[in-house]
Amino acid sequence: MTATLATALLLATGCSSDDGDAADGGKRTESTASGPTGSPSDDGATPPPEKGSAKVTKTLATGLKSPWGLAALPGGDLLVSSRDEGTITHVDGGTGKKTEVGKVPGVAPGGEGGLMGLALSPTYASDHFVYAYFTTASDNRVARMLYDEAKPEGQRLGAPDTIFKGIPKGMIHNGGRIAFGPDKLLYVGTGETGDTGLAQDKKSLGGKILRLTPDGEPAPGNPFENSPVYSYGHRNVQGLAWDEQKRLWASEFGQDTWDELNEIKAGDNYGWPEVEGKGDADAKEEGFHDPVAQWKTSEASPSGVAYAEGSVWMAGLRGQRLWRVPVRGAGGEPETEAFLTEEHGRLRTVLAAGGDKLWLVTSETDSRGTPEKGDDKILEVEVE
Repeated sequence: MTATLATALLLATGCSSDDGDAADGGKRTESTASGPTGSPSDDGATPPPEKGSAKVTKTLATGLKSPWGLAALPGGDLLVSSRDEGTITHVDGGTGKKTEVGKVPGVAPGGEGGLMGLALSPTYASDHFVYAYFTTASDNRVARMLYDEAKPEGQRLGAPDTIFKGIPKGMIHNGGRIAFGPDKLLYVGTGETGDTGLAQDKKSLGGKILRLTPDGEPAPGNPFENSPVYSYGHRNVQGLAWDEQKRLWASEFGQDTWDELNEIKAGDNYGWPEVEGKGDADAKEEGFHDPVAQWKTSEASPSGVAYAEGSVWMAGLRGQRLWRVPVRGAGGEPETEAFLTEEHGRLRTVLAAGGDKLWLVTSETDSRGTPEKGDDKILEVEVE
């Protein structure tokens, strides 16, 4: 078991929920996105179409409560976490039938905290471990649990084995996304809990992307000696995904002005709180890493990201839309496009489902939406 370094102060701020400062329940009208600002490397690959598309092909499941994390099981079924109820539900990938797997002990929901990201072990076929990021009474942490489908409903999760703890918690900015990368190491997106100073403090676990072994140790080759920190200067990392070049992409909440999609480089500083969005010449002089794309907070408030068909697809909460950012073979500044705007409400999580398909999870029951009959849902989306 690995206990980590330090916990941090819990401070509240007046702004900065996970979807900005909107007082309208998150409902927004269509507006024009700002232009992207970064320049992903040109890999010489065939780029995706200049204009993309995204259409919902079916509603897989309905009636989910505060869904947050999503993981695909071998064979195509899904596991989905409930942030506020602290439960994990199995969803049949064909019929959408829901079966509660179990409740994760120790979860202490509150504000933006609770049971959040899910990920399967890179050796799931042999060990059957499900990893989860969740908030407790004292911190945010990552634990792994044995998943046994042969056991009765509600009893399929083994006791959580905490592999990493001490991540600062707060009512806001708890991060929560976890994913195993192509290197079979665990990446963890954290938030600065509203205490902006944590993001630039390389000794703090808040406002970071962490890189760990499956047992929770700092990964070999991390940029800072004996540290789990992989990148820093983040406000609240919400999405993690890799492309076929093994480039890591991460979405991040801005405060009042710019939300971001970043290409993550080991050891780089992404600027918060010194810079929000694209920096000026002075920011570049300081070594802050510019985002590849940025949006007004009313148009995004991004959560999960996935990679499919040569583009990063980013779910928007307050923006209530699915953003497409073409990055394969792209030189210069990618041209972003919005789809499904205000058609399905707030969008929390997006997961590649193979080929041109995505799973998309809505987020109307998280206390900030306006739930309608059937909310929340898992949608199948066909993209280009």
